[in-house]
Amino acid sequence: MLIDGCGRRVNYLRVSVTERCNFRCQYCMPEKPFSWVPQENLLSFEELFLFVKVAIDEGVNKIRLTGGEPLIRENLDKFVAMIHDYKPDIDLALTTNGFLLLETAHKLKIAGLKRLNISLDSLKPDIAAKIAGRDVLSKILDGIDKALDEGFIVKLNMVPLKDINEDEILDVLEYARAKNIKIRFIEYMENTHANNTIIGMHGKEILTKIKERYTIHALGREGASPSFNYRIGENGYEFGLIDPHKHDFCENCNRIRLTAEGHLIPCLYFDEAMSIAKAVKEKDLGKASNILAQVLKNKPKENRWSFEEELSREQSKRAFYQTGG
Repeated sequence: MLIDGCGRRVNYLRVSVTERCNFRCQYCMPEKPFSWVPQENLLSFEELFLFVKVAIDEGVNKIRLTGGEPLIRENLDKFVAMIHDYKPDIDLALTTNGFLLLETAHKLKIAGLKRLNISLDSLKPDIAAKIAGRDVLSKILDGIDKALDEGFIVKLNMVPLKDINEDEILDVLEYARAKNIKIRFIEYMENTHANNTIIGMHGKEILTKIKERYTIHALGREGASPSFNYRIGENGYEFGLIDPHKHDFCENCNRIRLTAEGHLIPCLYFDEAMSIAKAVKEKDLGKASNILAQVLKNKPKENRWSFEEELSREQSKRAFYQTGG
């Protein structure tokens, strides 16, 4: 069992398989050129898997693959199969923008992937293009339908932005509700790589929009999930809200992150990391295990964000395209 320096059990590993992305979203990296880290700087799937095995053997039972956009990395289904074959009952999921799902969903399902989180920030083609930096909506919607046809458990994520897609909160909720998919509304995470003119909506503003049509009931969090759940009416549709400006979900944080270059990160909002690259390249799993133990010891009690910090215009320097959300 993995226990961090604050006494929390850590059983969740998020693995970023690439920092490359085929979108240039306003809230992530709108100005970054379409370039990438040289292939030789990335850990191979075999090297990543060596650390994944260490993590599983020491207590990780939930793994999520992220990016960048993970579906850009070739033969991702083979990496999925490595993990699934090693531990078939592991909770294995992937976060994607959905653009390439039509071509990849079937292979991923056969390989053993169980769940998908798909970004859907707008149902209007022009607004979706404005946010993502290219014409994307039709392929995203086709990808969602393909994922459902393949039998994946699907969740949708929306980042509401003022004066851009805030008037679509109810429309996206209704779309998800009609397909029996859970939607999570995510507060925009201020960072220095994003478009500095965009303004996110706080959780209470998002809930106010939904209350224009519905009576909602707070349900609370499920375990260590960062999503606070709500229900429409007494026995109606459930949706989630992820509000990273609060510290309350840090109390039960159960996750660590690994980048494609081998940096093991204890908290999404911290820049500190330790590298396991040399250890896995040398197949020194004992050393990799020791690094994991040190990272867990250094895992902070809570993130560095708060509403007050945002008002003072402090922003995270974390490149979310390197670590996933």
